[in-house]
This record gives sequence, structure tokens and C-alpha cells, in this order.
Amino acid sequence: MNDIRNYIVKGVLWQAFEADEPVVLLIDEIDKADIEFPNDILREIDRMEFYVYETREPIKAKHRPLVIITSNNEKALPDAFLRRCFFHYISFPDAGTMQSIVDVHHPNIKQELLEAALKSFYQIRSLPGLKKKPSTSELIDWLKLLLAEDIPAEALYSGDEKITIPTLHGALLKNEQDIHLFERLVMMNRNHR
Repeated sequence: MNDIRNYIVKGVLWQAFEADEPVVLLIDEIDKADIEFPNDILREIDRMEFYVYETREPIKAKHRPLVIITSNNEKALPDAFLRRCFFHYISFPDAGTMQSIVDVHHPNIKQELLEAALKSFYQIRSLPGLKKKPSTSELIDWLKLLLAEDIPAEALYSGDEKITIPTLHGALLKNEQDIHLFERLVMMNRNHR
């Protein structure tokens, strides 16, 4: 009961190091971590060990894990960290790929609603000046709301192809400034046609 080991929770790096077989270790959105974290974690991964000060013991990896690190480029990562990484940029999904992603989350969605939602979604994403463009997760959440409220596809577009303010657009735009900008652009678009 007095053993400190009873109160230590092993994190994913510890679990990866103790795994009996090589594993894939995902470090997601490293750009959101404290400024020192990228270099600290890289040092531990490079050495394949770390020290647990509470128990005064080193933890050494049985096997080198395959480490995948993601970043959304929200803040710059240290140069020393970037030099040690292989970089692969994944572009934002096109409409066909996005439809496949949506199918996983909403397999029974009506095609007409999905097409209308994707059209609105990509129109909003293409607007210049947005602080935070809606992402895949916002689209998935928005579709969930549209389905829950039984919103028809016609509510998401106008017959004359003008950009409209779609129902429940607050699920897509998560910034007050972006919502106002979007609404102003839609109004300007209506007045110029």
C-alpha cells in the first residue's frame, strides 16, 4: 500500500517501451503541447529509455516503436525536432474522399443531403479571411445535427446557386469573427446578383 508504484499510471510511451512486440506510437497534435515537449519526447525516443524519478528506475524499450507524430501547424516546432523527423503533408480531403469519411460515420445518410452538405461545407471552407476553416470533425458533427433535426437537403442551398447561410452553420464555424464574416459575405453576394 505504501509503494509509490501503486499510484503511477503508465503513459503510452511507457506502454510502447514495455510492449513485447514492436508497436505504433501516435503522438497527436504535438504543436498543441508545451514548447519544450517536442524536444523532450524526441530525446526519450532517440535514447529508447526514460527515467522514472519516483521509483528511481530507468524504463528501456524492448523494441523501437514506429512513431507517428501529427501537427496542425498551429505553432512552430523547434528546428532540432524537425530535423529528426520525416515530413509528410496530407492535404485536406477532396469531396470524394470526404464522402468516404462521412460514410463511415453516417452510413445511412441520404445522398441528396450529403451532396448538399458537402457543397455548403466546401463553399464555406473556400471563403477568404476565415480564422478557422471548418474541418472534417466539424462536418461530421454538423451532419449529425442535420440528421437529428431531420433537415432536408433543400434547406442547405438556394435554387439560384447563390451561397446561402446553411441551417445550423454554428456547428461549422467556431469563431464569432468567422460567423460575422461569413454572414456579411453571403449578404454581399446576394446584393450583387
